[in-house]
Amino acid sequence: MTDTTRDARDARDARDVRDAGDPQEAESRPPLTPLEKARAAVRSRTAPPARAEALLPQEECDALASRMQHAVVGFVDGPQDAVAEADHVLEELAARFTDAVNRRRSALRGSWQPTDRQSEATAPDTEQLRLALRDYRELSERLLHV
Repeated sequence: MTDTTRDARDARDARDVRDAGDPQEAESRPPLTPLEKARAAVRSRTAPPARAEALLPQEECDALASRMQHAVVGFVDGPQDAVAEADHVLEELAARFTDAVNRRRSALRGSWQPTDRQSEATAPDTEQLRLALRDYRELSERLLHV
């Protein structure tokens, strides 16, 4: 793809994002400046995937949320028991997240780190490393914004 084509695509993508609101308002806006185009291009290349894989299955999340809700509702009748249950739920949630992150990290490491049996010839190429770095970044950002 030529730079001109890429610039046109980036400008179009930036307009699409900017114009996603009210169409009449979009028509009254001035065209994008070169700085806006550049920022849109960087955002489009560095944005994480739109739909990330969940760390925990939805059923587990629902069950833990239900247990926490039960603890909150039970506070009036048994405050100490309710707080103890909330503590257990948080402990279990933290353990499950830790296990899930460790499994994901192990899978990521396996995608780029050669094993003892692999030779230099089968070492990952730059594209595999780029994809691994992207996945590490995406997971880190998800964890930082939980």
